[in-house]
Amino acid sequence: MKEEHKEVVMKVMKFGGGCLKDSRHFMRVTEIIASEKERTVAVISAIHGATDMLVGAIQTAMKSEKSVSEFIRTFQNKHEMIADEVLRDTRLKRGLIENIRSKIEKMGRLMYGISYTEEITESVKAHILSYGERLSILILSALIKEKNKESIPLEADKIGIITDKSFDNATALLPQVRKNLAQCVLPVVNTGIVPVITGYFGCTVEGKITTFGRNGSDYCAAVIADGIDASRLEIWKDVDGFMSADPRIVKDAKNIDRLSYYEAAELSYFGAKILYPRTVEPLIKKDIPLHIKNIYCPEREGTVIRNGSYERTKIVKSITYNREISVLRIHGPGVGYKPGIIAEIGRILSDTGINIYSVITSQTCINLLLDLSDSRRSYEALKKLAGGVIERIDREGNIALIAVVGNGLLKSKGVAAKVFSAVAEEKINVEMISSGASEVAYYFIVQKKDLDSAVRAVHREFF
Repeated sequence: MKEEHKEVVMKVMKFGGGCLKDSRHFMRVTEIIASEKERTVAVISAIHGATDMLVGAIQTAMKSEKSVSEFIRTFQNKHEMIADEVLRDTRLKRGLIENIRSKIEKMGRLMYGISYTEEITESVKAHILSYGERLSILILSALIKEKNKESIPLEADKIGIITDKSFDNATALLPQVRKNLAQCVLPVVNTGIVPVITGYFGCTVEGKITTFGRNGSDYCAAVIADGIDASRLEIWKDVDGFMSADPRIVKDAKNIDRLSYYEAAELSYFGAKILYPRTVEPLIKKDIPLHIKNIYCPEREGTVIRNGSYERTKIVKSITYNREISVLRIHGPGVGYKPGIIAEIGRILSDTGINIYSVITSQTCINLLLDLSDSRRSYEALKKLAGGVIERIDREGNIALIAVVGNGLLKSKGVAAKVFSAVAEEKINVEMISSGASEVAYYFIVQKKDLDSAVRAVHREFF
């Protein structure tokens, strides 16, 4: 089987919620897929806003049984309205609406269950959140069929997207996924049928649903691309791809034609919302090219991401930022020297479900860079450590992070000097600097009020 499918050129096309806002968007996506000459696998997210609706419904269902029936009616109408608007074939439309109602009935039983018990497990929550994708694949697959192209909807848990047991930030078990896709997906693709596969979620070996986190459909698509030895992965958005800066801040920001996997990962990690940060992980070993494409301008190349650096003469590729961060400062005369203290801090925060962006230490202070939403919980979890080696813990939230990204930053003389000279000319104080943790990025912290000016200053210096 492996030898046979390598001879076939295949691509994976992933469409996010921004491409699936309404019936017009579904039609546009269908036209793009239907026009493909290569054998294609489509991976899609939920309809725009559907996962947010499910998150809210879970919260209200714990308090009110009445809210469940109201939500089911609204959620069903949302999907049936799109189905009614996009399909002309009466038989296809009738079958699609029956399938939608069948799925929503199953989801409803889960919702009523948490309403009756007033509690929910992580696996049940993940299962409910998976229904946005389970419904959207039904609509898109039916639309592709109406365009006279054979298609079949496939759910990740049914085809063996196996993950570890993290229910809200799962990691795919790639060897098992490859084996399962060879049996469940490749035979379908090789007959010319377009599989439309759910993004966002997978399942444990035991069959419990897990999710890859919000926007994790990008990662799911990369896992599938690796699993079928795809020739390329396309991530379709409603923008052209990565840019040299956020165009809302820098009016003359440039499109980026080429990035390395590591540049793209750092840009995504530090704030660029174009790509889920873990997307490149399954692609690197096989060097599967990743293309960011725009559904409004499908003829454009967009940003191409793969191994290596492309523009060695232009070290800095992009300046990105994150306003939603905070710093926890853990003070004490020997905190930087005390063995095991960072490990203890990491364990406590991990047990609380909190991710640490970065750790910067000195002899007298450990600085933790965290998501702003985790700031208070982190402080409450760690304050019990105060009183020994740790004298006090402070938290600061009125800050923003700026990341400068490009291959060769660490080996290029004068880049850092240019960055901070540009910022200093704007009379902006830099509160913290980190370099060396990555070969392609370094970042610094400023006050939120100075963020826009600092980004523009650095962009002017390099572009």
